[in-house]
Amino acid sequence: MKKFPFVLLFLISNLLLSQNTKKELFVKYTENQITVDGILDEADWSLALAATNFYESFPNHGEISNNQAILKVMNDDDFLYVGIKVMVKSEDLRSNTLKRDFQAQDSDNITMIFDTFNDGNNAFVIGSNHLGIQRDMLLFNGGNGFRDWDMTWDIKWFSESKIHENFYVTEWKIPLSSFKYREGETKWRVNSYMRNTKSNSWITWNLAPENLFFFNLAFTGDMYFEKPLGKSKPKKSFIPYTNSIAFNDFKNENKGDNFEFGGDAKFILDNSLTLDLTVNPDFSQVEVDQQVTNLTRFEISLPEKRQFFIENSDLFTELGNGREARPFFSRRIGIAKDLEGNNIQNKIIAGLRLSGNINKKLRIGLLNMQTSRDLENEISAFNNSIMVLQQKVFGRSNFNAFVINREATGNYDLLSNNDKFNRVIGFDYNLRDINSKWSGKYYFHKSFSPENNDDSISYGLSTTYESRSFGFRVAGSYIGHDFRSDLGFIRRTDIIKLYPEISYTFWPEDSKLINHGLEITPVYILKPSINNEISDYYIISRWDAVFRNSSRIDFTMWNRYTYLYESFDPTGAETGDSLPANSEYYYTNFDFSFDSDDSKDFTYKINPSFGKFYNGNKVSFDLELGQKIRPKFTGSIEMKYDRVDLPEPYSSARILLIAPRIDFTFSKNVYWATLVQYSNQNDNLSFNTRLQWRFAPLSDLFLVYNDNYYTENRYNSIFIPRVKNRSINLKLTYWLDI
Repeated sequence: MKKFPFVLLFLISNLLLSQNTKKELFVKYTENQITVDGILDEADWSLALAATNFYESFPNHGEISNNQAILKVMNDDDFLYVGIKVMVKSEDLRSNTLKRDFQAQDSDNITMIFDTFNDGNNAFVIGSNHLGIQRDMLLFNGGNGFRDWDMTWDIKWFSESKIHENFYVTEWKIPLSSFKYREGETKWRVNSYMRNTKSNSWITWNLAPENLFFFNLAFTGDMYFEKPLGKSKPKKSFIPYTNSIAFNDFKNENKGDNFEFGGDAKFILDNSLTLDLTVNPDFSQVEVDQQVTNLTRFEISLPEKRQFFIENSDLFTELGNGREARPFFSRRIGIAKDLEGNNIQNKIIAGLRLSGNINKKLRIGLLNMQTSRDLENEISAFNNSIMVLQQKVFGRSNFNAFVINREATGNYDLLSNNDKFNRVIGFDYNLRDINSKWSGKYYFHKSFSPENNDDSISYGLSTTYESRSFGFRVAGSYIGHDFRSDLGFIRRTDIIKLYPEISYTFWPEDSKLINHGLEITPVYILKPSINNEISDYYIISRWDAVFRNSSRIDFTMWNRYTYLYESFDPTGAETGDSLPANSEYYYTNFDFSFDSDDSKDFTYKINPSFGKFYNGNKVSFDLELGQKIRPKFTGSIEMKYDRVDLPEPYSSARILLIAPRIDFTFSKNVYWATLVQYSNQNDNLSFNTRLQWRFAPLSDLFLVYNDNYYTENRYNSIFIPRVKNRSINLKLTYWLDI
C-alpha cells in the first residue's frame, strides 16, 4: 500500500506523456500491386505498422476514445496507399449527403492531414466516409480556424469503403504527384481526425490543447517513409469546356443565345510547383452570391466562389488587414462598373497561376489575368497581376514580399489619367510560435498611381496571446488618405484604427457547459487629417458559452459613437431626408444568438437584436432553419427582418431578406441545388437552380437556370414582381490527364 501513491503517480505521468508526446507513423514501401477495394487483403497490409490510440477532442477532451481507428500507410514510386479500419457500429453511421467534399460535421468520416514540407503552416487534407464519398482540401494559416480551409482543391484519387457490423474499412490510393514535397524527403508531419455523429464527438490521433482547434498544424505526429521519396513524374491535365446559353435581358430589351468554349490546363512542373492556365474562363456554373442587408456606410465584401481564384490562394488573400485594408481581393478581377455605376461582368480573356515551393522554406505565388475592353460601357482592357514570395522563418512564422499591378492595356481615352495604372508593394510578417500561444501580423504597404501619392501607405500590427483561459490582443493600423489598391478591398482611407482585446475563458467541471467566457473589444477610429479626431468608436462586450452537445449561446452589447462627415441614409429607403453631414450620434444596442446542436437532423439559429440606431431605434431578427433527410436531402431557409425607425423627416424602413435553399443528391454523381432569394432592400427576387452530373472523375455536365425580378413597393409587405432577366446554361467540362 505504501507504494500505491508512487504507482498511481507513475500511471498518471505516463498517461499525460502519452497525450503530449508527438506520435509516429511508419510508411512501408511496396513494389506489389495494391487493389483499392476496401478489403486490405494484400500481404503487404499485414506487414505495415499500424497507428491507433485516438483521443477525444470534443466533448471529453483528452479521454481515450471509445471509437478507435487503425491506420496503415504504404507507398510505391507513384502512389500513397492508406488503409483504415474504423471501429463503429454500422447502425450508428450517418451521412448528410452523397456529394463529394461534404461537410465533416454532418457525416461520420475519417480524414488525414499531410504537412509535406514540415512547416506547420500548410497541409493537404484527404478524407472519406463509410460510403466511400471523398473529400479533399487544403489547410493553411497554421490551421488556426474554420476560415483556413480551401475546399475547392480537387484531385483525382481512388477510394473504396466496406461496411461491417461493428466497423468499416476505407482504402485510398492517392497519386504522389497530387502532393507538393521535396525530392528525397523521408518525413512528413501528419494527423488524423474522425467525426462520430452518434456521440456528437470529434476524435483525433495527435491531441491539440483544448482551447485550440483539433486540426491545428502545430500539433501533429510524424510520418516516416521507409524509402526516400523520389521525383514525382511530370503531370499534365487539361480541362476543356463548352457552354451554350440562352438569355433574355428585359431591362435592356436584349435577348439571344451564344456558344462558347475554353478551358484550363494544369502542369505539375516538379515535386512542388504547379502552373495553372485558363483561356476564356466561364463561371456560369458557380453558385450565385448570397444577398445581404447592408445598413452601414461601407461596401460589403462577398466571398470569392470561382475555383480558379480560390485554389492555392492563401498566399494572396492573407495579406494586410482583412477587414480594413486588404491589398488583393480577387473579386475585383472580371467585374467592372457600367455607365450607371452597376456591377457587371467584365470578360476575362486568359490567365495563369504559378504556385508552390521553390525550396523547403520559400514559396511563390504568381497570378496574372487579362480582361477585355467593353466599349459600350466605356471599360478599358486591363492586365491584373500579383506576385508573392513567402519565406519561412523560425519555427512556423513567415515573411512575405509582394507586388500588385493593375494596368490598362488600351483605350486610354476611356480613362482618367489617374486610372491608367495602380501598383502596390508591401511586406508582411506573420508570427506563429511553436505552441500556437503567440501569433501576430505586422505589415507595411505602399501604393503608386499616376497622381496623389503623398500619403499612400498602409501599415499595421497585431500581437495576440492565447492560453487555455486568458487571451489578449494589442493591435492597430494606419491607412493613408491616398492609399489605393484597385485590386484590393479598402473600406476607407485616412484612418488610424486601434482595436485591442482581452478575454477570459472558464472551464467548469461536471457541467453541461464545455466553457464560457467574457471578451471586451474597444475599437477606436481616428482621422489623421483632422488632428486625430475620433470619427467612430464601438466597445464590444460579449459573453458566450459552448455546451457539451455543441450548441452555442452569445450575448453582446455594443456601445457606439459615430460622427458623420457626409450625409447618410442608413436605411437606403430614400423615403425621407438623409442624416445630415457633421452630426454625431451615441447609441447602444444588444445582440443575442443561439446555435443549436449541429449533429441533429433539424437545426436552427436565432439572432434577435434591439437598441438605439443613430438618432432612432432598430429591432432585428435573424432566423436560420435547417432540415436533413439523410443522405439525400438538405433544406434550409434564412430569414432576416430589420425594423428601422428614425424620427421624421428621416427615413424609416422595414427590410426583409428571405433565402430558402434545397440540395438533393440523387446519387454519388447526380446533384441538384436550388437557391431562392428575396430582398426588398436590393429590390430583387432571384431563382438559381443547378443540376450537376459528374459523369467521370472531376468531369461534369451542368444545367443552370437563373431568373431575376424587380420587386415594386419594396418596403411594404406586398410586392409586384417584374422580370429583369433570365438565362439557361448547358455547360460541359472534362478533366483529361496526360
